[in-house]
Amino acid sequence: MIARSSQALRAGAGAGLLLCAVSPSAMADIYVIINSRLTISAEDIKEIYTGEKQLAGSIKITPLDNSAAKGEFLSKVLQLDGVRYEALWIKKSFRDGINPPVVKATDAEVIAIVRSTAGSIGYVSTVPPDGVTVLKKFQ
Repeated sequence: MIARSSQALRAGAGAGLLLCAVSPSAMADIYVIINSRLTISAEDIKEIYTGEKQLAGSIKITPLDNSAAKGEFLSKVLQLDGVRYEALWIKKSFRDGINPPVVKATDAEVIAIVRSTAGSIGYVSTVPPDGVTVLKKFQ
């Protein structure tokens, strides 16, 4: 009976270790990209994604969320979780009448919009191709 219990304990511990292992997506780099006509600094990223900065000179800034990389971005860049980020934007929407960033599903969608839309900023988890500017890489 004791032998079986210790075997079960070891098996359970092994399974627990597997569950605690970091998934590859949790280690993904995040690249914040901007349209080449947008002039902002890396220090502006948090203000843009919290609705505090909406213009760069005379250009309206258009932030994009990427559902495929959102958790990583919120954690690494904004130091927020999804619930707090959504609550922040609900308050901003009601209080200031500001819309949250438009959500796109993939890196490819974000890259296509950033490449073609002046004032746009987004984030991706893959190395972006030519045609967009990498503002900052977060590891």
